[in-house]
Amino acid sequence: MSNAALSRRQFIHAGLVAGGGLVLAVTLPRGASKASPAAHADSQLNAWLKIGPDDTITFIVDRSEMGQGVYTALPMLLAEELHVSLDAITLVPAPVGDAYVSPGNGGQVTGTSNSVQESFDKLRLAGAQARLMLTQAAAQHWKLDETQCRADEGCVWNSKGEKLTYGTLANAAAKFPVPKNPKLKDKSAFKIVGKPRLRLDTPGKVDGSAQFGIDVLLPGMLYAAYAQSPVLGGTLKSLDSSAAEAMPGVRKVIKIDAGVIVVADHYWQALKGRDALKVEWEPGANHALDNDAIAAMLAKTAAKGEGLSARNDGDANKALQSAKQSLKATYDLPLLAHATMEPMNCTADVRKDRCDLYVGTQVPQVSQVTAAQAANLKPEQVNVITTLLGGGFGRRLDVDFIPAAVIASKALGVPVKLIWTREDDITHDTFRPPALEAMEGGLDGSGKLTAVKLHVTSPSITARMFPPVKGVDDSVVEYAINFPYEVANYSLSYSRQEIGIDVGYMRSVSHAPNCFAIESFMDELAHAAGKNPYEFRRALLKAERSKKVLEVLADKSGWGKAPPGRYQGMSFMLGYTTHIAQVAEISIDQGELKVHRIVCVVDCGYMVHPKIVESQIEGGTIFGLTAALWGEINLKGGKARETNFHNYRLLRMNEVPAIEVHLLDSDEAPGGIGEAAVALPAPALCNAIFSATGKRIRKLPIGVLKLA
Repeated sequence: MSNAALSRRQFIHAGLVAGGGLVLAVTLPRGASKASPAAHADSQLNAWLKIGPDDTITFIVDRSEMGQGVYTALPMLLAEELHVSLDAITLVPAPVGDAYVSPGNGGQVTGTSNSVQESFDKLRLAGAQARLMLTQAAAQHWKLDETQCRADEGCVWNSKGEKLTYGTLANAAAKFPVPKNPKLKDKSAFKIVGKPRLRLDTPGKVDGSAQFGIDVLLPGMLYAAYAQSPVLGGTLKSLDSSAAEAMPGVRKVIKIDAGVIVVADHYWQALKGRDALKVEWEPGANHALDNDAIAAMLAKTAAKGEGLSARNDGDANKALQSAKQSLKATYDLPLLAHATMEPMNCTADVRKDRCDLYVGTQVPQVSQVTAAQAANLKPEQVNVITTLLGGGFGRRLDVDFIPAAVIASKALGVPVKLIWTREDDITHDTFRPPALEAMEGGLDGSGKLTAVKLHVTSPSITARMFPPVKGVDDSVVEYAINFPYEVANYSLSYSRQEIGIDVGYMRSVSHAPNCFAIESFMDELAHAAGKNPYEFRRALLKAERSKKVLEVLADKSGWGKAPPGRYQGMSFMLGYTTHIAQVAEISIDQGELKVHRIVCVVDCGYMVHPKIVESQIEGGTIFGLTAALWGEINLKGGKARETNFHNYRLLRMNEVPAIEVHLLDSDEAPGGIGEAAVALPAPALCNAIFSATGKRIRKLPIGVLKLA
């Protein structure tokens, strides 16, 4: 089932029924502060905080944990203003409903690296409101003025040294109106936020108690494997399932339009049953699709003209005509698979009037609607239990793996866990779209940059997932729209060219392809102008924070002072409101590339948990480096030729360079960090290769053979 008919705001209303204690629902529509002490099904709530009479403190989290640390960073914000220890808070994934949507997030969606930056003020406010209500309840009990009471470590104390626990006060506190503008702590007084803390999700991942989607185990559960057309977009033509149905453990073979579901007692039996199917597929329109055909489509559309205008400062065409020196370059980005470590999976338990869905998803509300359609239920009859995600990277914004599990469970009347194999996952991904990015630039007689043009040709992800798209698809040019350099004449345009297969959002979305083109071209312009690439960029950067990042990078990387036989390349990005730059240090021996060192400097504003920031930068760098070196899906006859990690390579441990992360202190609002570092390795690496060889790499992946 495709969620093409869904919009970002087509979600299901729900409320929380809680018995006893203080249940705080904080309403914060775009900076205003209104409040209601009671749950309301139609209200837009940024957080649910429940304090029980037994002193339990429950935080209902509206984001999915997929390794980025939200199950630690978000409760830190709440604990800071509530004046409790981090360990005192129990986390519960939010059920589906508008009641658990933070205003401005567009739904229950985990993506765009906005979890901390979007929640920073709201969760602190929620904690402060609850603390003040508890203090008011204690003051009333003691018949004291509020100023004679203080909250600390889960209790309210009075001037006599007496105390009442939050749980003791919870029912009384719930009767007070929620204060609109409680005073928040100054950052200098923080005891939890910004300090080193152990991640709350680590122990469970170490001892095995953490539950990912693939770990779900229900009484009487069966397992399912799913056969899909090897040609993307193909459909089922004929099926002989007799051999599979006769195999031990196989319970049922279910034929649907898009494929065949084999259900068995154990997963291995389901897989062997799938192998025994005699299936004939109707390949459809993609039977001759390959990478050359896709490249030809993009090139043909790009040659037609500049398409839709996304940004137009000054008059770039006129400035280019009068430029003393002009350059052109086209950058080619391939299809990529997300390749999450946990393949797609879903467990469904469908009953006559309800469905429990256990799934690692970045979009619980879309998952709910998808399951409801597959089960022929109303959305409110579907209960989504969001598990931990073994990698999301945007892949789990899609829900194509959910319907088959629901259909199987409904057909057999028992819980069914459907698991995609690694081969299913890579060959039937919603791939990152290919892109052709053509750049032009002009320099005056002194080498000053006077004009830049960028024309992007690519399919649209949003047109499939959240139609309709009117005008420019921001997800294709989002980074390029926010071009960080001061140039009087800047033109950005976009031409949409579909390629016949589904494409999906991937970690950093447009930032990686746009940044590769822009930062590679900035290096080309610098060399054409006869200037140091660092000085060339620094002179053009608009923001002082950006300049500071670049200056620290030059110092920490030893820019221009690489050891003998090593070469450096630089890249910069201002994305997700984070200022970030990298230097890659490499060597090349007989055509073999070795990446020795990557130095990264980051100003992401105020950091809730600096160690998580550092981890995300390291992980994003490795993710981006893998894609730059090896990432490519090749189609032949509409089939993905890469099937597993033997031919869809990930960076191996012995290939990971030394990664140095330098975090700059800042009191600015938090920026996004989960995706920021992904975009930088490719241009930094290619710029270093030019420094070493004089050869420009404009088509990814790099690969070893291209350097021979």
